[in-house]
Amino acid sequence: MKIELKKFGTTLISRQNGREAFAALQSQLTSLGEHDNLELDFEGVITFSPSWGDEFLSPLVKEYNRRLILVNILNPSVKATLELLEQIHQKSFGRSL
Repeated sequence: MKIELKKFGTTLISRQNGREAFAALQSQLTSLGEHDNLELDFEGVITFSPSWGDEFLSPLVKEYNRRLILVNILNPSVKATLELLEQIHQKSFGRSL
């Protein structure tokens, strides 16, 4: 399953917005098969804050671990936030393609 994060906006900031985006995603995740990957596409995302990322990505990493795939993560904001979250949680935040 592929999720384009730009559908949540191009400026992904604040814990509250991250929680709301995660809640909105829940209905789509019910159709994800037990062995299917969850691909998050960061194309079009301009700003990606650690607080939004923590609220949205942390539960997905916990649930899907190695089945979580991150694409189009070369934007400096996205890259820096992912690195920070990985340091804080001492865990890889998905595989990138």
